[in-house]
Amino acid sequence: MQKRIFTKEEFHCHLIDSGKKMAADGKLKKDAIDVLVRADQYNWIHQASWFGEPILNLPQDLFALQDIIYKTRPEYIIEVGVAWGGSLLFYSTLMNILGGGKKIIGIDTFVPDDLKERIASHGKLSEMIEWIVGSSVEYNTIDKIKKIVGNSRNVMIILDSYHTHDHVLKELRLYSPFVGKGYYLICCDTIVEYIPVQKHRSRPWGPENNPKTALNVFLRENDRFKVDKDLENKLLLTCNPSGYLEAIKD
Repeated sequence: MQKRIFTKEEFHCHLIDSGKKMAADGKLKKDAIDVLVRADQYNWIHQASWFGEPILNLPQDLFALQDIIYKTRPEYIIEVGVAWGGSLLFYSTLMNILGGGKKIIGIDTFVPDDLKERIASHGKLSEMIEWIVGSSVEYNTIDKIKKIVGNSRNVMIILDSYHTHDHVLKELRLYSPFVGKGYYLICCDTIVEYIPVQKHRSRPWGPENNPKTALNVFLRENDRFKVDKDLENKLLLTCNPSGYLEAIKD
């Protein structure tokens, strides 16, 4: 019997269908969340790094971000909450390979000098990176971003800073106007709504007060964005359920 060979389009459709079925498997999704919760006690989510710099993100979510960057080719990527800076190098690597990118903007309330020095040591990868030190929700920060991106709306936003409901809702409202049709706004760590309070890491956020609850409010008041379910369905293990938003209107 001759083996049937899928075309790329057929294979893509097959994977989308498989992803939908996987997402509908309630027990599997519950088991996946259980793995995340148990492994988080050992800092599993923090184990990934890029060029030696910690990223603090799941490889599955990094591949999702790669998919988005490859598909949309943003001119600007804005990450709110940079932590150890590895993610900035990750985005810069992709932007340098793809070409056409202009700036990667990292925003945080505190960026140690030694972190800037380490990131700067990566030569060409660091040239595209620009730092803004300050609160993500201060208008001074927003004004600095506007000066960098100008009139461009070919912008990708990644919100990954202070995860309380009120703070994230402010960020969603402030940063969503930068994102033009076809580009993405990623609201990180929506998983907090689905996991127990983390006793090993005390945090001011938890169930009913987190990025997912903020996102629910934002999506009710803003019809410019939709959740990219095809992307989410294939991840299974993700810190950002319902957090991959595509702008469907200008």
